[in-house]
Amino acid sequence: MGRVCLPEMRRYRYDGGLAAGTVAAGGTLGILIPPSTAFVIYGILTEQSIGKLLLAGVLPGLLLTLLFVITIMIWTAFRPELGPAGERSTFPQRWRALGQSAPMLGLVFASIGGIYAGVFTPAEAAAVGAFLAIGWAWATGQLSRPVLEQVLLDTVRTTAMVFLILMGALVFGPFLALSGLPGRIADLLTGASLAPFVVLLLIMALYLVLGMFLEGFSMLVLTLPIVIPIVKALGYDLIWFGVIMVILLEMGLISPPVGMNVFVVKGLVPDTSMGAIFRAITPFWVAMIVCVALIVAFPDIALMIPNAMVR
Repeated sequence: MGRVCLPEMRRYRYDGGLAAGTVAAGGTLGILIPPSTAFVIYGILTEQSIGKLLLAGVLPGLLLTLLFVITIMIWTAFRPELGPAGERSTFPQRWRALGQSAPMLGLVFASIGGIYAGVFTPAEAAAVGAFLAIGWAWATGQLSRPVLEQVLLDTVRTTAMVFLILMGALVFGPFLALSGLPGRIADLLTGASLAPFVVLLLIMALYLVLGMFLEGFSMLVLTLPIVIPIVKALGYDLIWFGVIMVILLEMGLISPPVGMNVFVVKGLVPDTSMGAIFRAITPFWVAMIVCVALIVAFPDIALMIPNAMVR
């Protein structure tokens, strides 16, 4: 997306920091709005319904998207030179652009809808989605041998990464269970005079710090066996907590000093300094904090759709 969006934003004379920050922050939405690998791994590690987790990410993903849009509007309202107004699109042009995205939206709805309807499992939904995507690319003449080879290679890399993480979890989880460490920490925190909400804030603060230094999926494997018993003991819903976890992972992707998304974007805009990109990320980071606060205050933002659609 950076290769597509950044040249267009620069063509319209957008500020380099604003353009890079927008792409880096917007790129995190992919692990919140389904289909999401992060939710699949969280669901496997915590033995929660992957279908419910995917549905739980819909409204928070739309909310965070809206908060990002509001952030950009406020930012450019105070400093209009950062994002000069471009040519206005006509209503037919907008409808035409929306129609061009219909196949991709249909692919997502087919996969998620199949899980909800009980037609297939999440694993089968992934296969159906891949088949439909390949079929659409072939039907539109966009499927060439080099493209197919690259897609298959990327799939193998992602699958190998996920499998290695899960194999590590299968070893690390039983080790922690035998040590009794998760139970002891849970007993310590629940037996203390701290309110459940305070413990939740401490857990979220811990993930914010860890996200600055650890890769997201590795962090899940290392911490969930300890954190989940605590969250259960406090009486919080694990589907709801999973949504918060994924947003915290998103924040780690744009947080210094690691900030994987920021380094990826930096490679696409070598003329923009890392400092400028990280400064541009700050308003989006604040928007994520607001999103987490709203989900904590109003859990139905995450739970309304899965509770209504999955029984």
